[in-house]
Amino acid sequence: MNMMTVKGLTKRYKDLTAVEDISFNLEQDRIYGLIGRNGAGKTTLMRMLTAQMEASSGDIRIFGEHPRENNRVLSQICFIKESQQYPDHFKVRDVLDVAAKLFPQWDAGIAQGLMRDFDLPEKRQVKKLSRGMLSSLGIIVGLASRAPLTMFDEPYLGLDAVAREIFYDRLLEDYQIIPRTFIISTHLIDEISRILEHILLIDKGRLVLDTETDELRGTAYTVTGPASAVETYLEGRKVMSRERIGGYIKASVRETLNPQAQRQSMELGLDLSSVSLQQLIVYMTGKRQDETQGEDNAL
Repeated sequence: MNMMTVKGLTKRYKDLTAVEDISFNLEQDRIYGLIGRNGAGKTTLMRMLTAQMEASSGDIRIFGEHPRENNRVLSQICFIKESQQYPDHFKVRDVLDVAAKLFPQWDAGIAQGLMRDFDLPEKRQVKKLSRGMLSSLGIIVGLASRAPLTMFDEPYLGLDAVAREIFYDRLLEDYQIIPRTFIISTHLIDEISRILEHILLIDKGRLVLDTETDELRGTAYTVTGPASAVETYLEGRKVMSRERIGGYIKASVRETLNPQAQRQSMELGLDLSSVSLQQLIVYMTGKRQDETQGEDNAL
């Protein structure tokens, strides 16, 4: 069942088109990854979906209705923005108190459990929180809201690897208990891919990919072996990347691995392995491999 339908959504400024003619459907109770490089249009799209920005053209339907000035829809949405703002005098507990009033499905028990997980002091003023603590607070509100549609825009900024794993684990645990729809905007693709069921890839304001995560994983692979054998194998194939290490070559190929390709690789004495989603999406958005070095899995 579709809980969101987007048709021809576009956002134009005077000399810039931030989002161009995007259309997609989202099913209920699934975890979606909204993937793209910085500036691709992810935040603009999410702001339009949550009626915080008016589209230049196109149509949005959430739970069958347009969200703009529609409390029936907006009360069922929790949107945690990358740069979430709070009143200067607010303490952490004030944020939770307000959230409890805003979201009909609010679960105080989940909120308190997450407060302990992230070791977040409820009496501290929000303006004195570190970047990581602010991200933790947003995660707590997003998960404890238990909103039927919960959207996170780059929710992990400032969090270390342990804290990010807590986020992923708690999201999955609560999703099993209370299924709902999540949209997570991210560029940490490989790290978060284990929790994503479906990927929407945006590049330069346009939707270039709308597919199941598992299906995307099966569209590329890596071949490694002696240079001459690898070059023979690569003839006629779409090569995403090629790296020479001494007398060996490691290359990534954009195609579904079929029995014929497997037989040829065995005959040539080559090793096959999977390609990370990060590498595949880097290729699809046209970024050169040498530009990605040292970026810690970020687009």
